[in-house]
Amino acid sequence: MSSTAMKKKVLLMGKSGSGKTSMRSIIFANYIARDTRRLGATIDVEHSHVRFLGNLVLNLWDCGGQDTFMENYFTSQRDNIFRNVEVLIYVFDVESRELEKDMHYYQSCLEAILQNSPDAKVFCLVHKMDLVQEDQRDLIFKEREEDLRRLSRPLSCTCFRTSIWDETLYKAWSSIVYQLIPNVQQLETNLRNFAQIIEADEVLLFERATFLVISHYQCKEQRDAHRFEKISNIIKQFKLSCSKLAASFQSMEVRNSNFAAFIDVFTSNTYVMVIMSDPSIPSAATLINIRNARKHFEKLERVDGPKHSLHMRMR
Repeated sequence: MSSTAMKKKVLLMGKSGSGKTSMRSIIFANYIARDTRRLGATIDVEHSHVRFLGNLVLNLWDCGGQDTFMENYFTSQRDNIFRNVEVLIYVFDVESRELEKDMHYYQSCLEAILQNSPDAKVFCLVHKMDLVQEDQRDLIFKEREEDLRRLSRPLSCTCFRTSIWDETLYKAWSSIVYQLIPNVQQLETNLRNFAQIIEADEVLLFERATFLVISHYQCKEQRDAHRFEKISNIIKQFKLSCSKLAASFQSMEVRNSNFAAFIDVFTSNTYVMVIMSDPSIPSAATLINIRNARKHFEKLERVDGPKHSLHMRMR
């Protein structure tokens, strides 16, 4: 791995059986939800390096949640596990019958984080929400979120409800990874300029391997608040179907009487999705504009890239 890579240590923790390895396998290893049933329990700590947007590398530590391992993390392995952490992701099984023990381990994690990595960001995933009756989900999540925020002080935590069976998993991980991207504000500024230049309704940028949404800009209000995660899920499954046929997914155009959607390879690490509703703009013009913007966005992905904005007239 290149010495110039910007490595970010991410701890994935939680009780055994809470669903940590399943979600990691869906996001980073292209599993589909039903295939995670065959995954075994994590033994001690599994390390993986995920290259994300060129120079950014996620150093993911998936920590087994059996009691013996958890006790070791807080004693003999404390410094090794909790030193130089950028992000702690703690996963709670919403139907756990050992909630008090779960909270005790979570607080022990927070104490170790405060001591070794006080600037780390903390995320709590209330997982397996699909097992909760639909009319009870909002109430149960809100109660759990309030408890976790109170227990986390003086650190702040961001909570998500998640399930491997719907788009909530992509929403949570997109939000987490977004906070690790070093030049995200510059990326968003340029994406906004690009959208305005080509007169798009909306532009989304997806990470190429995971299809997590890492940036977006919209010029018009859209009705579905969960559309990003749904698109991530759909396209990733389509990519997997292509790979089973020994074909690679390159691009797609979907058009109806109201809009046209273009999904295309953008940079070496991203796909772009462009939504157009102006019928006077031909498909060829939009595809040319995407092609012309590629080189500029390739430069932005490099941490040491030029700090200028996209401003040329492209169409």
